Amino acid sequence: MKLNKYNIGFIGLLSLHIIVLLFLVDTYSISYKEANIYFHQGLNTLSLITNFSTTIFGQNDYALRVPFILFYAGSAVFLYLLTDDYFKCERDRLISIAIFMLLPGVNSAALLINESIIVIFGTLLYLYLYKLREKEHYILLVLFLFIDNSFAILFLALFFYSLRKKDEVLLIVSLLLFGLSMTLYGFNVHGAPKGYLLDTFAIYATIFSPVLFLYFFYSLYRIGIKWEKDLYWYISMTALGLSLLFSLRQKIAIDDFAPFVVIAIPLMVRLFLHSLRVRLREFRNIHYIILRISLSVLVISFLFLVGNKMMYLYISNPSKHIAKEHYVAKELAEYLKHRNINNVSISDHKMALRLKFYGVGYDKNILLSDNQIKRNDTIIKIMYKHKVIKEYHMLNLNTYKIKIKE
Repeated sequence: MKLNKYNIGFIGLLSLHIIVLLFLVDTYSISYKEANIYFHQGLNTLSLITNFSTTIFGQNDYALRVPFILFYAGSAVFLYLLTDDYFKCERDRLISIAIFMLLPGVNSAALLINESIIVIFGTLLYLYLYKLREKEHYILLVLFLFIDNSFAILFLALFFYSLRKKDEVLLIVSLLLFGLSMTLYGFNVHGAPKGYLLDTFAIYATIFSPVLFLYFFYSLYRIGIKWEKDLYWYISMTALGLSLLFSLRQKIAIDDFAPFVVIAIPLMVRLFLHSLRVRLREFRNIHYIILRISLSVLVISFLFLVGNKMMYLYISNPSKHIAKEHYVAKELAEYLKHRNINNVSISDHKMALRLKFYGVGYDKNILLSDNQIKRNDTIIKIMYKHKVIKEYHMLNLNTYKIKIKE
C-alpha cells in the first residue's frame, strides 16, 4: 500500500477511531449479558476469547473489550485493501471506509462482546484471500463452521454464487457446510408466529441510520436488476433477503444477519457516486441532499455513542437511560473495594454477576439492596459528575449485631 494522501488519511482516521474506542472502554461497565458469556458459556467463541485475554492481561475492561476493537481494526483494514481497485478514484474509497467506520452497528460491535465483529472480520478475511489468490479457501470455510452459527449465511451465499460461476466444487462444499451448520446450530428464530418485518426494518435503520439504509436497500435492488452482481452483492443480498423473509413469520436474531449486510457498503457508495456523476450539475441536488442527511445522521450517531453517558445529566429518571446496562457496576465495585469491602450479598443476581467480574464476591453478612434495609444502613450514591444515577443501601450485619448487643 503506497503512502499517498488518501492512504495516510485512512491510517489517520482508523488510528483516531481506535483511540476514541479505547477511551470509551474505560467509561463502560460489563453488562449482565456479557458477564454471563464470560463466566458461564464454556467453549463458546466469545467466552474463549475474553477468558484468554483476561488471563493474560488481567480481569479488567480493557482485556475484555480490546480483542473486539482489534477485530474491528482488522475488518477496516481488509475492507480498505479489498477496494483498492473498486472505485474510479481514491477519494471514493476513503468515503466508503469512512461510512463503514461511522455505522452505529459497527461501532457497537467493536465495543461490546458479541459475535458480529468476528463474523465481519472473518468474511472480509475470506474475501481478501480470495482476491489475492483468485481461488476458494476451503480450510477457512471449514474453520468458520466451528466459530459461529451465522456463517451459515456465508455458505448459502457462496452456494448461490457458485450457481452463477458454474463452480461445481464450490457448490458442493458450500451446500455441505450449510447443511452441517443447520444440523449443528439451526437458525435462531423465536417468538410467537407473527409478522416482525417492520421491527427488522427498524433495527436495520438503527444499524445503518434510516436514510442510509433506505438507499442501501435500493442499491442492492438496483444492482440486482441492472448491474453486474459480484460476491459482495450475493453475500449481502442473501443475508438481507433471509432476514426479511424470516421476519415475516418469526422474530429473528439480527446479529446473525447484519454482519453480512454491512460489508456491501462499497457497492452502495459506488452506485451513489456513479449516479451522481452521470448527471449534469444542475440535476445533482437530490443526491447532495441525501449525502448531507446521511453523513449528518452518521456523525450525530457516532457523537451520541461517544457521549451517551452524558445523557444522565439531561434525563430526569436515570433508570430510563438507553444504555443503563453498561454503567454503574464498575463504579459500585470501586466504591466497595475502596472501603475494603470485597464481598456482599445482593438480591439482584444480575448485578451480583457483574460485580463478580470486578472482584466483588459473596458474603451473606454484608447486605446490598436498591431499597432501604434498616434506618441506619449506609447509603451508597453512584454519581456521574453532579448527578446521582443510582442509589444502594448497605448493611453490615456483623457491625449491626454488635450494636444490638451493646
